[in-house]
Amino acid sequence: MAFIEFRNVEKKYIMGEVTINAVSELSFEAEKGEFVVIVGPSGAGKTTLLNMLGGMDTCTSGEIYLDGQEISAFTGKQLVNYRRHDVGFVFQFYNLVQNLTALENVELAAQICRDPLDAKKVLCDVGLSERMNNFPAQLSGGEQQRVAIARALAKNPKLLLCDEPTGALDYATGKAILGLLQDTCRETGRTVIIITHNQAFSAIADRVITIRNGRATSVKTNPSPQSADTLEW
Repeated sequence: MAFIEFRNVEKKYIMGEVTINAVSELSFEAEKGEFVVIVGPSGAGKTTLLNMLGGMDTCTSGEIYLDGQEISAFTGKQLVNYRRHDVGFVFQFYNLVQNLTALENVELAAQICRDPLDAKKVLCDVGLSERMNNFPAQLSGGEQQRVAIARALAKNPKLLLCDEPTGALDYATGKAILGLLQDTCRETGRTVIIITHNQAFSAIADRVITIRNGRATSVKTNPSPQSADTLEW
């Protein structure tokens, strides 16, 4: 069994008399330690996929597996524990607590999981050893995103999910963040998944999953992924 599996997954939203098929017959696999890019246009179902894999939403039908566990069969309480211990989230707009320092933001996440990493070390690993005591408002966008990545990594999760992590950043800073995520995957063996509309990001992935109209139209492995340092778009 692959580390991640989606088997004929569907997600429907019912709004009055209207049924919206956000995801239909979605099937794909990904292996442990891969740097995965899920790419597709706006409205393709990428974020719905991410929310279901991250345990923030449930599927209408089908099966979702992570590391041998069928998370699509979890109860509400099991999903809470799954989000708390197994998944780290990185969002487009950082979602930091504004009245806490960078260190306190990371420590906050570390307090809720069973086997956390040292908050100070993780901040050093993402290049913020000199900024630990700064508040988010005192940090640049790139630095805030690094705090968000450190916060996710401090949970020591099995899976790191990143929803448009460079969307609010300029080109150079976005490129640096992609490099940090790629290095994290390579150095820790952690599975990293990036959701993006930017086709250029496919060049740095081990596996590229293209989503259109709620379906995986292609799943390709890349035998020679490009370094994020050399990526241009």
